[in-house]
Parts: sequence; structure tokens; C-alpha cells
Amino acid sequence: MRLVEGVVDVDDVDSFVAAIDEISRETGATIQAFDARYLVSDRHLERAVELADRAIDRDEAIARDRAVEILLYAAARRQISDALELGVDEGPNRTVVLVDGGDERQAAAAVRSRLLTAVEPTLGEYDPERVRTFFDVGDDELAVVDGDLEAVVLERVALLVVEK
Repeated sequence: MRLVEGVVDVDDVDSFVAAIDEISRETGATIQAFDARYLVSDRHLERAVELADRAIDRDEAIARDRAVEILLYAAARRQISDALELGVDEGPNRTVVLVDGGDERQAAAAVRSRLLTAVEPTLGEYDPERVRTFFDVGDDELAVVDGDLEAVVLERVALLVVEK
């Protein structure tokens, strides 16, 4: 798994997704772009990939597409329309693009050259209030884990499989 961080300026989301699909077809890699404001750590994405692959291997996947399954786990949502909030929108976006499988090196390079307007660190620069709202993390729950928002989000990601 490789994570490509930077800024994308999306004129049209459908065209952006088509460009990702083209790179994916060329390289055999699974590629998913995320709004960096929602990602608490690289472990957040590692766990989502791990659980999505386990669901696929067990023939228990929610989505037909591996990239979408990873998105669902990262968002801890069963509904694709709800999980899409973690994706990019039109306009400038600070993003983390996950590249996994296939020719990861070539796919990551293509993402950098074709999609990013700037390569810069974005992972770990999440918006705590946005994350708390999206993952429904209250003060009491956060206090129980000594304020470790990452721990709560990772729990939400893991619980998606339990909620089936």
C-alpha cells in the first residue's frame, strides 16, 4: 500500500473518478482518493484495506468494487452515498490517495503527475471536529479513551463488519 498526499483541484468529480479508473486499469492497482480532513492516520487506511480484503475473501463484501469496499470501511458506513463524504469534492482538496496492489510504484507516480496540483503532506492534518461529527464521537466516549480520537475511529472501522 502506498499513500500519495497532496492537493487536487477537481473541476468535475466524474472526470476525476474517470482519471483514477484509467490509472487503475493501466497499472492494475486499486486507487481511492480521500479528503484528508477525515483521515486520522495511515493506520486508519491500513485497517480499512485489511478489513475490506477480508470481507472480499469471505464473499461478504458490501460493494462489487474493491476501491469502494475500502471507502466503506474507512468511512465505517454501509451506504455508499454516506461514505462518499470521505471522498473529494469539486474545487481544491487536500487529499490522501490510497494505491494498493498492481504496479503501485507506477500508479503512485501517475497519480502524482496526472491528478495532483501540489505534492505536500496532508495525512495527520485531520479536522478533529469534522471527524468527531462524521464518526459520531461524543465527549464521554473520547474521555474513556483518554482523548485518543484515532482509537475510536479505528474501532468504528472495525465495527462495520459486526453491524452486518
